[in-house]
Amino acid sequence: MSESSLAEMLRARGLRLTAQRQLVLQAVLDLGHATPEQVHTAVREVAAGVNITTIYRTLELLERLGLVTHTHLSHGSPTYHAAGEDQHVHLVCRECGAVDEIDPDLLRPLADRLADQRGFRVDIGHVSLFGVCGRCQNGEPT
Repeated sequence: MSESSLAEMLRARGLRLTAQRQLVLQAVLDLGHATPEQVHTAVREVAAGVNITTIYRTLELLERLGLVTHTHLSHGSPTYHAAGEDQHVHLVCRECGAVDEIDPDLLRPLADRLADQRGFRVDIGHVSLFGVCGRCQNGEPT
């Protein structure tokens, strides 16, 4: 997203484009998948005075604007990524912590069955499956 597009989107909601907002969005785009703490570390390399509270508030704002989304890849902080990315399911290795992505169509039959039988609509873009990756199962170094 361009700086002018972000500025227009914020102005339409009565908000300003601040350096912090711009830096947080750019950090998420650059990092791909990042916790607020990782975003904070990246932003502090450019603007040392930005605190973690500002990062959390900005991520919440960017999510309300539809620019980023989050998922939970562990028991800790949520992980944010650009909302414009294709939806994907996260595969999280409990051994080494590696995160891989798969096409959500693999879960479509399950999602459709849950909708039919339970009236429950799965948000596939927020699904994380936990297990052990092939490298860890084979004793390969990560």
